[in-house]
Amino acid sequence: MEYRDFGSTGLRVSVLGLGAGQIGDARLDETEVARLLHFAVDQGITIFDTARGYGLSEERLGRHLGHQRQQLVISTKVGYDMAGHADWSPGCIRAGVDSALQRLQTDYLDIVHLHSCSLAVLQQGDAIRALQEAQQAGKIRVIAYSGENDELAWAVNSGLFGSVEHSLSLCDQRVIQQTLPQAGAAGLGVIAKRPVANAPWRFAACPVGEYAEEYWWRWDTMRQRDPDLLPPGLEWQELALRFSAYTPGVSSIIVGTANPAHLQHNVSLLNGPLPDDEYRRLREAFHRQDPGWWVGQV
Repeated sequence: MEYRDFGSTGLRVSVLGLGAGQIGDARLDETEVARLLHFAVDQGITIFDTARGYGLSEERLGRHLGHQRQQLVISTKVGYDMAGHADWSPGCIRAGVDSALQRLQTDYLDIVHLHSCSLAVLQQGDAIRALQEAQQAGKIRVIAYSGENDELAWAVNSGLFGSVEHSLSLCDQRVIQQTLPQAGAAGLGVIAKRPVANAPWRFAACPVGEYAEEYWWRWDTMRQRDPDLLPPGLEWQELALRFSAYTPGVSSIIVGTANPAHLQHNVSLLNGPLPDDEYRRLREAFHRQDPGWWVGQV
C-alpha cells in the first residue's frame, strides 16, 4: 500500500481508504462488519471515511477498530440531525462533534467535515467557528469541508480549512483544472470520493433509474470516442482507480464496500504503479476528450 502526506496537516494516509457508508446498514451482520474492518486494516488501509448520516457506521468503527485508534485516520462529517439544534447551527456542530467522539469511542477526531452545507452557511461563518473551537479544545485535528461546486471552491480558497472531500473520477473531472491545484497550493489534504463513478461498466446497457445512469452515459461516450482508451489486459476498474489515485493533488481515494473480496480486489489493482510511458499515454488520451460532456454535476 502506498502512503502519502495529507497536505500540510501532519497526517499521513493510505492512498486507498474505506468509505464506511455501507457498513452503516443495520441489516448487515455485526460479525461480517467486524471481519471487513479488520481485513481493511490488514490490507494496509489507514483512513476510514464516515459521517453522522451513515447509520451505524461511526458506532461500528468505534466498536471494532477502537483498539487500533492510534494507527488510523478517522474522517467524519457533521452539521445536521442533532435533537434540539437547528441544522448547521453552532450548537448542532458542537453536539455533532461530541456525539462522534462518543460513537467512535475516541477522545479526538482526525478530520471533521461540514457535510455539504450551503454556500450561505459557509459564508455566514458560525458553523466554521464552532469547528475551530472544537479544534482548539483538542477534539479535532483537521477541520474540513465535503461538497462540490461553488461551495467547494469557496472552502478551498477561504484559508479556513485543512482539507476537502469531493468527487473525482473518469466521468467527473471538474476539479482537475482549478480545485486540485488551488488545494495543493494551500496545503490542503484531499479525499477523492466516487473514484470509480459507481462502476458504470457493470451494466451492459444504460441502467435507467440507477445512480450510475449519468455516469454510464459519460463512460459510454468516452469509450465510443476513443476505442483504444482501455489498453489490452487492463480492466475499467483498475483504470478508474488509477486515474483518480494518481491525479496530482489527491491524497487518498475512498471506495465504499461491505464485501471483503471487492476490497481486496481494489487493493490489488492499486498495487504496483503503471509504467510511466503507459501512464502518460492514458493521461493524454483522457485530455483529448471533449470536456463538454464530462464537466458538470452528477
